This record gives sequence, C-alpha cells and structure tokens, in this order.
Amino acid sequence: MTYQEKIKLTSLSSKGGCGCKINPLDLSEVLSQLPQTKKNPNLLVGLDTSDDAGVYQLNEELALVQTLDFFTPIVDDPYMFGQIAAANALSDVYAMGGKPLTVMNIVGFPIDTLDKQILTDILTGASHKVTEAGATLVGGHSIDDKEPKFGLSVTGIVHPEKVKTNNGAQPGDKLILTKPIGVGILTTSIKRDMLDATELDRLMQLMAALNKTAAETIQSYTVHACTDVTGFSLLGHASEMAKGSNVGITIEKERVPVLERVRELAEQGIVPGGAKKNHQWLQDKVVYDAAVDEVDQLILSDPVTSGGLLIAVAADEAEELEKELLSKDVQASVIGTVTEQDTGKIHVK
Repeated sequence: MTYQEKIKLTSLSSKGGCGCKINPLDLSEVLSQLPQTKKNPNLLVGLDTSDDAGVYQLNEELALVQTLDFFTPIVDDPYMFGQIAAANALSDVYAMGGKPLTVMNIVGFPIDTLDKQILTDILTGASHKVTEAGATLVGGHSIDDKEPKFGLSVTGIVHPEKVKTNNGAQPGDKLILTKPIGVGILTTSIKRDMLDATELDRLMQLMAALNKTAAETIQSYTVHACTDVTGFSLLGHASEMAKGSNVGITIEKERVPVLERVRELAEQGIVPGGAKKNHQWLQDKVVYDAAVDEVDQLILSDPVTSGGLLIAVAADEAEELEKELLSKDVQASVIGTVTEQDTGKIHVK
C-alpha cells in the first residue's frame, strides 16, 4: 500500500476539513475591541469592509493586493489538497481585480508522525497551481503541528482605479456566479465515503480551478462589485455585498448552479456544521419564498472552499459576459438582480 492508501488526511482534521471561516458576527466582536489607528490615506481597502483582500496604493498607477488563507485537509490526496489550498488563496486577489505576483507557503504539519512525502506532495501541488497563476513562490513559514494545515499568503498588483470591491453593486445590476455551489456538503460526504472516484475527482478539479480566466474576462465589462464565494456561503457573501452597497439582492433559486448529488445528500442530513451556522447567522438578512424549503436554504448557506466569483455587472452587459465566460469553459450563470428595495437584504425566489 502507498501512504495515500494507508491514511485519510481528512480524518486528521479536528474540524472535519470543511475550510470554514469564523462567523462574521463572531469575528466582528473581536475586531471591534482592537485599538483604533489613524487611517492611512494609501490604504484603499482595509479592515473597515468585508472584502477579500487588503489594497495599498504605492503610486498613481500601482497598488498592492494582499491576502492569506489556510485550512485543514478537505480531501485525502495530498497533491490535490495543495492545489485546492493554493487556488483558494489566489482567488482573493482575483476577486479584487488583481494579478497574483508572489506567494509564501503557510504550513502546519506533524512531521514526526506523518510521512514527509505527504508534505512534499502538498507543496508540489501548490507550486504547480502557483505557476499556472503566473505567480512566484518566494518562501514561507512552517511549524510542527498536531494536524496538517496549509495555505498561502499572496501579494498581487492592481491599478488603483481598477480595484474591484464588494460594496459597489448598483440597482439594476445582474449577478453572475462562476462556479456551482454545494462543495461543503460534498466534502463532508468524503469523510463518510459516500462519493465514488468519478464524483471525487470532479469535485477536486472544480475546487482546484483558478478564477484567473473569469477575473481577466470581467476586466472588459462594467463590473460594479465582485467577491469570491467561500466559507460564508453564496448567501453570506451576497449579504455582505448587499449591506456594503446599500442595496437589496434577489436570487432566483432555480438559476443557482448546484453540484450533482448535493440535494440528495443534504436530504439525508449530510450537511456541515458551517452551513447550519451560516443559515442561523443569515436568518434576519434573508427572506425566502414559501417554495424554498429548509434543504434549499441550507444548500444556499453551504460553506464553499475555492468557490467562484460573484459578480455584479451592468444589466445590458450581463448576457454577453455570461456568454463569453461559458465560451471559455467558465461555469457562469446569471442568478439574480440588484434592487433598490429592502437594502441590505436578500430575497430568494
């Protein structure tokens, strides 16, 4: 047997390997207690918004985009875990309209109890994904830890006038999502051996896919807001966009792309704790039509790892953008509309 056959990396994660982030409400309580510092005029995007990365202006034509992300294994294949973790971290730069430039590895690993080849394969997978993104690995930091953790710190560049944030959506905009949801439910199913080899491979390839093509394509369109869909779920990130933009958002459930078997597994109770927490957190922020049952609500609240971009684009350009993205093999779908009514709220039809 190879070491991959002997060990399930996901079983080493105390949190089940869903890649979930801390609930925004809990995090805001912590951040609110930090000492206030004088705002730097060069800081274009910082702690005062719920954006995906920080943006610091260097001069009139150049700004830095900075982010980091790491989590415990969500798949058992070390190479694919490295690929997925890298794609997930790089996505934050793409969501801000930036181009990844350099990356640093963040590693926690039980070096005395796990085969060192596992770590080699994690780093190799990440390195290949970083190369695909056109970025450069410049270093990193590692600690001996009881459970594996891996991610990246990423620095990118963007023109100060081309920064994409999640707080510029305008009434009338159409919302486009570039990857299907349901990842958290499927990764939870991995731990229960409920996915076959084909389904598992399809899921890993989706999570490892970069948002590079989508990010480059939207540069030619009138995009007012953008974010990537991760641990806060589709509804969570849409809620942050609605609040930050002072608009309402309507999402058409039937137009939201959902991965195969997600509904079936959710009906069996295969739902990660993160989805339930997101659903609870969103209770006063989302209005559901009567036809949207609790299973649908949990799927829309499902925490995503390395999800797609959620894009608010001018209505008269939405169809053409969707068409171009599909022609480039990006799984894009128009899923909703930005409205003037019920600011800060989501209506799921």
